[in-house]
Amino acid sequence: MISDLQWDRSFALEQAGDDEALLAELLAILRQSAGDDLRRMKEAMHAGDGRALANAAHNIKGAAASLGMEKLRRVASELEQVGRSGEMAAAAAKLDTLEAMLGQLKAVK
Repeated sequence: MISDLQWDRSFALEQAGDDEALLAELLAILRQSAGDDLRRMKEAMHAGDGRALANAAHNIKGAAASLGMEKLRRVASELEQVGRSGEMAAAAAKLDTLEAMLGQLKAVK
C-alpha cells in the first residue's frame, strides 16, 4: 500500500518546482538508484560490510527525504545506523522492510 511510504506528494511536487514532468523524472531516478542501492545493501550485508551498507542506505535516505517519503527515509536511516554500528544481524529484517517499501514505488506517480 502506497500509504506505507507516508508520501507527501505535495511536498515532492513543491521540491520539483510544481513541475509534474520533473517529479515523474525524479521518481524514475529514485526507482533506478534505490534498486541499485538495495542490491549493494544486500551484498554488504552478506559480506558483513557495515560501511557499504550504511553508504547505500544513506543514498536512499537522502532521496526519500527530498521526495517527502518519510517512512522510507526513516527505515533507510535505521539501516544506515545499523551499518555504522556494525550490528549486521539487525539489518536483515529492516532490509526486508525496505525492499517491500521500494517495491511500492512502482505505483507512485
